[in-house]
Amino acid sequence: MKILFVHNYYQIPGGEDAVLKQEMDLLSIDNDVTEYSISNHNISSVFDKIWAIVGVVFSYQSYRDFIRYLASNKPDVVHVHNYFPLLSPAVFYACHKMNIPVVHTLHNYRAVCPTALLMHKDQINESSVSGSAWWTVKERVYKNSLLGSFALAAMVEFHKKIGTWQSKVSCFIALTDFAKDKYIESGWPEDKVIVKPNFIEDPFDGLEEVPKTGGYALFVGRLSAEKGVDVLLDAWGDIKTPLKIIGEGPLQDRVVSNNNKNINYLGLKKKPEVLELMQNADFIIMPSLWYEGFPMVLVESFACGTPALVSDIGSMQEIVTPLQTGLHFSAGDVQSLRLKVEWMIDNPTEAKTMGNNARLEYLNKYTSKINKACLLNIYSNSIKENIK
Repeated sequence: MKILFVHNYYQIPGGEDAVLKQEMDLLSIDNDVTEYSISNHNISSVFDKIWAIVGVVFSYQSYRDFIRYLASNKPDVVHVHNYFPLLSPAVFYACHKMNIPVVHTLHNYRAVCPTALLMHKDQINESSVSGSAWWTVKERVYKNSLLGSFALAAMVEFHKKIGTWQSKVSCFIALTDFAKDKYIESGWPEDKVIVKPNFIEDPFDGLEEVPKTGGYALFVGRLSAEKGVDVLLDAWGDIKTPLKIIGEGPLQDRVVSNNNKNINYLGLKKKPEVLELMQNADFIIMPSLWYEGFPMVLVESFACGTPALVSDIGSMQEIVTPLQTGLHFSAGDVQSLRLKVEWMIDNPTEAKTMGNNARLEYLNKYTSKINKACLLNIYSNSIKENIK
């Protein structure tokens, strides 16, 4: 099968980039896989920024360039991961024009709301789901920019009005049932949204029970308000079990300067080091205040046989089954988090069992083999539907 992946890279690499690479590597073994991409590093001058904003709703340059590329390369199917801001939804119209089926992974909620997170001022905000996205302009939700927020709101409302998502995309990939439901609630066609989670290569080659040394809890992620970093630091208080923190972000100074001797900030770590730390952790903590997509941290934790303590909102509460693969706590509630941390510490046998269950959950749902079969089935069905 000839598969073309399409992606607009951000200036700061993120989870979408990692998923794209994983899927391309996975499928390249026995398929003809190519990439069509652009980077936000191309946005350097004031003129570039203005031009990017102008093209957010529909970039005619991207449309023309992509049609030429499709005519020359003739893929069987196109898989779009991110089109914002430079490619724009014009890529879907180009595929439709060339009669090529196109699949789109919904990594966040930007096509529904300019916030991308369904969150504003550190609170869940679904106003764009139930109504219009225009409220975000006054609030300057995109980088505190009136013009940028207007461009994004215009993109959301324009493509909602002209039916882009109903008629120009063959299939959408949602990462969880929760995300699927949010998109359907926002008007996406239910029959076109398929759930396919993220995956990682098995770091333990099929082993059912992963050995551990234990003795600490672990946080891995961006050090920012929406990730619940403040809640985590406040909750640790007089807890004696060490907490190791990996990551960088705007709240890094607060993490570094905290005076809790049981909190150990490790900075950024390479993936093999992260997986080793996950493997030996008693549990990981995800105190996010927003819905999350499908956090790679959870897939990695399950692969390492490590249970997860997560906020009781969004996709996290769907992925983690209480008392089976981890625990939930009330999002943003310091006391609730502290109580669940203490329970995990005081019940090591149960925590170990949950870790073993998490490993089996990974083997049953999140391996590369399972993901590959799912992807190829989505592509094949999209091609068949396109022929009709």
